[in-house]
Amino acid sequence: MADPISPKVRLLDPHTINQIAAGEVIERPASALKELVENALDAGATRIDIELRDAGRGLIRVSDNGCGMTPEDAQAALQRHATSKIARIEDLSRVASLGFRGEALPSIASVSRFTLSTATEDGMRFVLRVEGGRFEPAKAEAGPRGTEIRVEDLFYNTPARLKFLKSDTTELGACLDAVSKYAVGYPQIAFSLMHHGQEALRTTGSGDLLEAIAGVWSREIAKGLAEIDGGTPGMRVRGFVSPPHLTRPNRSYQYVFVNGRPVRTRTLTAALDQAFRDLTPDRRYPLLVLNLEVDPERVDVNVSPTKSEVKFQREGEAFEALRVAIKSALMEHGMMPSAEKILTVNEAIAPWPRRESPRLHASDRPSGPGEGTLSVEAQRPLESLTVPLPASQIETEAEPVRNERQPFASLLDGLRVLGQAMNTFIVAETRQGIVLIDQHVAHERILYEYLCGLKGPAAIETQALLVPQTLELDKRAALLVRERLDELQAVGYTLEPFGGESYLIRAVPAAIREKDPVRILRETVDELIELSVQRRLVPTREQIWITSSCKMAVKSGDPLSHAEMERLIVDLATTENPYLCPHGRPITVTLSKDELFRKFKRT
Repeated sequence: MADPISPKVRLLDPHTINQIAAGEVIERPASALKELVENALDAGATRIDIELRDAGRGLIRVSDNGCGMTPEDAQAALQRHATSKIARIEDLSRVASLGFRGEALPSIASVSRFTLSTATEDGMRFVLRVEGGRFEPAKAEAGPRGTEIRVEDLFYNTPARLKFLKSDTTELGACLDAVSKYAVGYPQIAFSLMHHGQEALRTTGSGDLLEAIAGVWSREIAKGLAEIDGGTPGMRVRGFVSPPHLTRPNRSYQYVFVNGRPVRTRTLTAALDQAFRDLTPDRRYPLLVLNLEVDPERVDVNVSPTKSEVKFQREGEAFEALRVAIKSALMEHGMMPSAEKILTVNEAIAPWPRRESPRLHASDRPSGPGEGTLSVEAQRPLESLTVPLPASQIETEAEPVRNERQPFASLLDGLRVLGQAMNTFIVAETRQGIVLIDQHVAHERILYEYLCGLKGPAAIETQALLVPQTLELDKRAALLVRERLDELQAVGYTLEPFGGESYLIRAVPAAIREKDPVRILRETVDELIELSVQRRLVPTREQIWITSSCKMAVKSGDPLSHAEMERLIVDLATTENPYLCPHGRPITVTLSKDELFRKFKRT
């Protein structure tokens, strides 16, 4: 056998180097657009106009009114690692600009037909054209101060990369998302984005963050957000966040910035989830725009080629600053869902098919005029509030964007219980208007906070059974009970193995003393199994708290005395969140005085 030939080490030519760099930095049209927008922002632009064709494949044009470049700077900018943002390695520890590596422009120019037109003063512009990395003779033409970059036929000379792009709809969505983040992160800059001559996005550049959010998401969403301004020493968090009842099924409406740079980090994502723990349904995410202001020397932005990830010198401080700021804002600006807004959104989705209810038991049905309102139904999150309103209901609003805020304590402000409707809803009067409270989910929230210790380390009241009862389970259910026996006992059940897949129930939570403990415990286990099978989630202690509190709570159709209703509302007002149950369904709905007066034409 012939001896292996040792490959010769050689230097790569500049064109190949640029192609490799383009693969790291420019993955799709949205990547190129992001880099060009960042350059425009770093140039001090107050207006950025963007034009796309074929979702960015055919054309990306970014025009700004920034400081512009001299001919020498323009030519240097198309060389790899040429930048005006840093001069030496020490500068990396305090980067304040969005760009700093000097790779974006040469990388884009190497995989497109690229034209740069720039001037530092109104008059003549320096125009430089590059095709696939090859420079053409420079020209001059009349034009205003600023810079315009045209990227045509992106990836025309790299067909393999072009083949892996997604559909126009997907690529255009990525471009819109990239621009939307900067339009919101820089409300003082006027942005416009056109696709095939159609306006896709526009902001005014007024400097009002809420107005920028309204321009990108909608005025209706912006009006419902709570302002955040807090943090810890050395870190300040500012922005807006949605109330817990307004969520999305993914994180696409979560814009997090560090010193104006849109980022994603595990630390900040974990802080967001921790702040909203118990306030939103599982797999539902709040809408938010947050900027974490921190000393640039305490954060490393040189982590990934796309500069979308950062590392903090003290990760724990960043986590705590974000968590505390969000939690404080939610507690201060807790918002009670409005009956009028819920009706508007329900009407918007009226043609949509309604989901069938899961297992229903005869004992869950109300025994009076409230028939049709089911306890299982009460566990479902109100998904209607996560659906965008029709454009006609958004664009016609001309009034300034305002936030409607009602502190949680307002639930007891002037409270007077009026009675019970359909043995399901408590009707009360407060200074804000008429309040309707779903008794089942209200009691569920109260019990949940006792179970998980938010009310302090109080022991769960239990009731010993005079005659122990036997719980027969299948193998899967028995395995779950065996693995979660401690958690089940912590919520008030006393269980002991009774051979095979059977357990003996010796005590139950006092809240279900008058009900069938075997049926309730079996339903709890069945629901936990359904969670693990259908949603592929391992039942956690928290999920056991949520499920148990639901099973222990009073049901729709249970009559309550006046004193019981009053006690329930008082207990509810002292919870961490009296407006949403652990599943995320609204507990309270208010019909404000203004809404009532409008209904009866008194205004």
